[in-house]
Amino acid sequence: MDIINWQWLLVISSSLILFFLSPLAKTTDQFFKAVNQKKAPNTLVLTGSLIISWIFAKSITNAANLGLSFGIVGGVAYAGYYLSFAVAGVIIYQLRVKGGFTSIHQFLTSRFGKKAVAVFSILIAFRLFNEVWSNTMVIGSYFGEQESASYYWSILVFTILTLGYALKGGLSSSIFTDVIQMVLFSVLLIIILATIFSAEEFTTKEIISSGTWSFELGLNLFFAALIQSFSYPFHDPVLTDRGFISSPKVTRKSFLWASILGAICIILFSVIGVYAQSQGMKGQAAVEVGKALGVVILLVINFIMITSAASTLDSTFSSFSKLLSVDLNLGKTVSFGRISMIIVAVLGTLPVFFGAEILSATTISGTMVIGLTPVFIFWNIKVPKISFYASVSCGLIFGILLVFNKFPESLIFTKGKYADLLWVNLWGILSCIILYFIPKWIKK
Repeated sequence: MDIINWQWLLVISSSLILFFLSPLAKTTDQFFKAVNQKKAPNTLVLTGSLIISWIFAKSITNAANLGLSFGIVGGVAYAGYYLSFAVAGVIIYQLRVKGGFTSIHQFLTSRFGKKAVAVFSILIAFRLFNEVWSNTMVIGSYFGEQESASYYWSILVFTILTLGYALKGGLSSSIFTDVIQMVLFSVLLIIILATIFSAEEFTTKEIISSGTWSFELGLNLFFAALIQSFSYPFHDPVLTDRGFISSPKVTRKSFLWASILGAICIILFSVIGVYAQSQGMKGQAAVEVGKALGVVILLVINFIMITSAASTLDSTFSSFSKLLSVDLNLGKTVSFGRISMIIVAVLGTLPVFFGAEILSATTISGTMVIGLTPVFIFWNIKVPKISFYASVSCGLIFGILLVFNKFPESLIFTKGKYADLLWVNLWGILSCIILYFIPKWIKK
């Protein structure tokens, strides 16, 4: 039995098992809020769900590749994004306890009005739409070359199977399967790392000395990640939806733990890239290491990609259905929620068939949403409604300047890869904050 057949077996069997184990949601509370037997998820369940829904196939592929490019510094740099959990946990706790808000949308409506909510909803709908194809394409790459029949078939089958159990239970399914996927992820990661460390001449000392702590070799990305963490989590409903389902204290605790443990998982996964670097490998780090360490490890790496992609995909489906049904109040029924899931699955898969140009054209990057920073960080300061639009528009402009390489080089003060990302975000956030407060100052 060749490797591709084993991969098909893994995808189909794991999805079917999750389908049969998933709870069937009969009420809107079960489907949209993951309330089962009148109980919300506890700290352990919520922490696991947060981590695995954010350790998506794309992010662990990136972590391994950054380990290959920059050594352990690359992994630490990418782990900087996990500050997002701590920021979101603290702000959501304050919104709930001090502000009395029950959702991000309720907060935005009360402060900035319905039009602001519409703008915000478009941003997060794009984000969810991106999540679908960016994760399924990683799965496709393990089945064949881009644009090959096996590549397309694997994406379609994987999306349909994941959609199956998401339709069954909504957010209840998503959180229930997250726990299983988190345990699987941990076990598989330990197997991969144990195999790497049993290889001759690969030691912890080699990992520590594998990178250079300089801006050019990874720190540009590290500081950019930290800066983006103050806006990034708020345009990701997969993360923020989980901030309103358990009690405020359980939520804050879970988010803070997820911040630390998620970062550790990413750094550990980047060790795969560090190992690839030490062996002089080129290309996709996870794939190359898998091939070098034999069929079993390649399958384990594949399985880790499948579990992480599935956990993000089912969370994306449930967040999109909650966005349309509950947040935008278009139809708060379980059947409408299920129809919404099918819509995002279809729309999110279409770009895969239209090539790279359409993908880059539909991407909302982390830089484009930096305008949300003052909106949430200074949530307690009353400002005119125009402040929201000024800040969000400013962020979008800086994001577009970055995408089209139009940002003035005289304002970039470090060298190397990601230097533009760091400085566009730094100047961008400063501009957004100033623009956010100008209407308030004028009013005085």
